[in-house]
Amino acid sequence: MRFAYSIKQKMKIAMLLFCIMACTILIRFLEDKSVKSMNESFVSMYNDRLIPATDLFYVAENAYAKKSMIEDFLNTYEQSFNAAVFKEQLASYNKAIDSLIKKYEKTFLVKQEKEKLIVLKDGLESTGKIEDQIMTFADKRDISSARKLYSQEGRASSKGTIQKLSELMRIQTQVGEELIKDSAFMVSGSKLYSTLQVALAILIGILIVGIVFTSNVVKINNDKFNLN
Repeated sequence: MRFAYSIKQKMKIAMLLFCIMACTILIRFLEDKSVKSMNESFVSMYNDRLIPATDLFYVAENAYAKKSMIEDFLNTYEQSFNAAVFKEQLASYNKAIDSLIKKYEKTFLVKQEKEKLIVLKDGLESTGKIEDQIMTFADKRDISSARKLYSQEGRASSKGTIQKLSELMRIQTQVGEELIKDSAFMVSGSKLYSTLQVALAILIGILIVGIVFTSNVVKINNDKFNLN
């Protein structure tokens, strides 16, 4: 009778140990998933936030340098003006900007970024058309028309481009902060999983001690029964 009772108790403990083992495996799976998510979050923060933010900064830098070059040309125009050199410099800035924008497009963009990028590209296209008109006037030595066009449209278009870039950079910062919050949440989840694993390990230890103790008690009782 006692032997049957002992077997029954051991079966209960064995089932409990099996459940604990299943929970441990599940926790381990969740922990691995959490670590993977954290890694993806950090990679995304680097590839989709840090690098693009740097690219946007260089776009703004080139746009501002181009704006300054055009204004210097219009304010200090000379008859000895070399149109070929100026066009080459202008094309160099535009090529750098276009290359950086294409690189930025390939990164992960949230809805707001996609909308702002469309507006930015439209603005860059408009600015490019104004620059072409200014160069046409410059080739004809019609500097007064070039200055008038820049004053009426060019300056505002350039400023608008730089402003749109600032807005995109601001979104980059906001999304980056959200990624940091998500990472912090995943870290806290990983700590919770580790705590649960420790608790389960302690519980398994207690159950093992219980099994050993129960076995010893049953053995002693059986020995006493046999002696009687």
